[in-house]
Amino acid sequence: MTDRLENKVAIVTGGNAGIGKAIAADFIAEGAKVVITGRNQEKGDQAVQDIAGDIIFMQQDVSKEADWKKVIDATIDQFGKFDILVNNAGVGGVGKPLAQMSLDEFNWTQSINLAGNFLGIRFALNQMAEPGSVIDISSVAGLRGLPGAADYSASKGGTRLLSKAAALEALQMGKKIRINSVHPGWIDTEIIPDKMREMAVATTPMRHLGQPKDIAKLVTYLASDESEFTTGSEFTADGGQMA
Repeated sequence: MTDRLENKVAIVTGGNAGIGKAIAADFIAEGAKVVITGRNQEKGDQAVQDIAGDIIFMQQDVSKEADWKKVIDATIDQFGKFDILVNNAGVGGVGKPLAQMSLDEFNWTQSINLAGNFLGIRFALNQMAEPGSVIDISSVAGLRGLPGAADYSASKGGTRLLSKAAALEALQMGKKIRINSVHPGWIDTEIIPDKMREMAVATTPMRHLGQPKDIAKLVTYLASDESEFTTGSEFTADGGQMA
């Protein structure tokens, strides 16, 4: 532990499992106070127990504006502020070819993966303490198309450019809030179906899946003051996929 996030307060959406849980654990190890959110109360309670430290869980549907207000208000009431937001919550899409996908199915993915991030950034621009940092978790699918996952690719590509536009708007507003995106490759979490794991390894030049901690360490850097000159940027951690 180096206390890189000492005296900082972070909100991590989707922090009750996978990458989000690893990020929350690393933040706690670096001295932050953390609010993790998610839909599943049982997983949230377990994550708080597993991570321990100054951490609480709140239920949240990131596609709902009222849920965002509840989380932001509760965080400020509990800790007095928030300096860091990690927009990590997301879904893998509906798993259908575009030609067979309904508009409702497409919009469902966008409502969580893209609109959820929009809401988080908007609340951050209005209520985050300064200097602050927003980290949007996208995907390598936001940098290139993923066949059979047009809804997912669109949501992650949209997140990439949403982050860049928001970073510039923050500067125009005179806000000391940095906004960056992180693009993981295949990471060993429950979001990867068993039937896709062999393909995931085969398409990763390093020939193994990444671990949640690989993303967590990068996000901690972006959350810390070490990255104070970094905004509107995109970072890959993908085992060489985008090389």
